[in-house]
Amino acid sequence: MERKKPLEHTSLLVLSLLKGQDLYGYQMITELERRSDHTFHMKEGTLYPVLKKLENGGLVTAYEADANGRTRKYYHITRSGLRQLATEQAEWEKYAHGINSVLSFQPG
Repeated sequence: MERKKPLEHTSLLVLSLLKGQDLYGYQMITELERRSDHTFHMKEGTLYPVLKKLENGGLVTAYEADANGRTRKYYHITRSGLRQLATEQAEWEKYAHGINSVLSFQPG
């Protein structure tokens, strides 16, 4: 049985999810799975501390709104969050390029 790997770069993933629309926690979990073709599964115990850290850092804000008769806590990316996302995305792309360069190297 394949063992699940720890999910890294959670703030990058969460900020990316919030770039297009405000979401509540469970929506983020399901959207991450959908967008990653079920490669990533973030548990609530991972997500909510990340959201709290992002909120405390001014990268996201939270508000409550009704959805289908239930009050949900939605998260919204701030301008600072968009700047942070751009920075983290650029760092990730540089890192991924380096990895891909090593993996695709053909000697000779």
